[in-house]
Amino acid sequence: MTRHGLSSCPLTQLSVWDAGRLIKARQVSPVELVEACLRQIEATQPHLFLYITILADEALAAARKAEAEIAAGSWKGPLHGVPFAVKDNYHVKGVRTTAGSRLMLDHVATDTATIVTRLLDAGAILLGKLNTWEFGTGNGEIHPDLPFPHARNPWNEKHFTGGSSTGAGAAVAAGAALFALGSDTGGSVRLPAAATGVQGMKATFGLISRAGILPNCWSSDVSGPLTWTTRDSALVLSAIAGSDPFDPYCVDRRPRDYTAGIDEPVVGIRVGVVRDFGADAPPFQPAVLGNLQRVADVLAGQGAIVREARLPAPLSAFRRTLSVINWSECYSIHETDFLQNHQLMGRSLRDKLMSGAMVRAADYLAALRHRATLAKMLDVLMHDYDALIMPTTTITAPNFSNQDRLVAFTFGATTAIQNVTGHPALSIASGFDEAGLPTAVQISGRMFDEPLVYRLAQSWEAVADPRSKRPSSSSITRRSAIQ
Repeated sequence: MTRHGLSSCPLTQLSVWDAGRLIKARQVSPVELVEACLRQIEATQPHLFLYITILADEALAAARKAEAEIAAGSWKGPLHGVPFAVKDNYHVKGVRTTAGSRLMLDHVATDTATIVTRLLDAGAILLGKLNTWEFGTGNGEIHPDLPFPHARNPWNEKHFTGGSSTGAGAAVAAGAALFALGSDTGGSVRLPAAATGVQGMKATFGLISRAGILPNCWSSDVSGPLTWTTRDSALVLSAIAGSDPFDPYCVDRRPRDYTAGIDEPVVGIRVGVVRDFGADAPPFQPAVLGNLQRVADVLAGQGAIVREARLPAPLSAFRRTLSVINWSECYSIHETDFLQNHQLMGRSLRDKLMSGAMVRAADYLAALRHRATLAKMLDVLMHDYDALIMPTTTITAPNFSNQDRLVAFTFGATTAIQNVTGHPALSIASGFDEAGLPTAVQISGRMFDEPLVYRLAQSWEAVADPRSKRPSSSSITRRSAIQ
């Protein structure tokens, strides 16, 4: 069948946007798209360990229903019939939620997360639940003490996937889901996006409901999409953003179409490039800085006013503030299990909870005050710029065998900045290093200015075409056989 110039593109490598258009035109059926994704899952799961729970029968039944609805003229919108997956800290009624932990191996959810419900109501089709660090916790170290194997990077299975939405980034990169939902407390959407070469959005705090998602740190947690393209991210955000009475932190803002205006010129937009993160910041891999400059040059070539910017505080100040808040709040969430069932927990979660148990109330309150100061200081900086761009991580995804590099990838990331302040930030693919591993740049905007963030990302993507290369299932299985 003809697919508007997309006939050479495997179904699993369609963008969400293109898949939705083809489904609406009845040139691709939801059934064949879901079947293609399930075949891709079957081919990659033994090598990449992307999924914890696969809902094959349920997805096929939903695809047949979507196909019948569309044939009858009841098209629900651009996500109707498009397959997706969610990190396994999202509740889906009747499906187990494990959070990657032995503590929840037999837990079956009795409700469904608000934003999953919104996607299902829009006609999207759930393929399953994706791999994650235990309760979204970790500093990058890998310990063989969890109930599921760690997800692997489809660009090279010997390399890290970032955390904690490990399966989400890798599934989208590998074509085992057209888009995925993760959650971000200190970078857990943007880190796997950076490691696997996809787009990961941490929206403004409070824009997206967390109801029905297991908490990690309630004053920092943000749910968000991982997608292959910028337009896909905007499309998914349009479906999931909006107020929710079941999340007290969710702000009362009207739904909007985040794809509107995404292709508008960026002429005159003031973009600050951040390269200096303080004297104690880790060194940058040359390819990371080189590709940051490429993004800056492209935006300048499109008419943006690009100049150097300096953060109001070193990266370490944001990281320390977030750590104290995160440890404290996480301990308060898991205290009972820590005291009664700590033997069932992995080392990363135990270490974090031990840190949380030792934080004094005075330290927690001081961190909250410092957080407010840092947020205000970043707001002041944003008076001079419409957006900031910076590397998402200092290095590309390390080999699993090097624990020090795994920690450096995680704790050297710039992602804590926006988790402290609440500002939106989108990690975009910026190119590759000499080993063929993805690099990433973070675009950060003013509060609730996701449209401008998307506009800048789209301007880069349209000119540089960083989406033209992706890992293939044949290379994944071939490399695994050799290894």
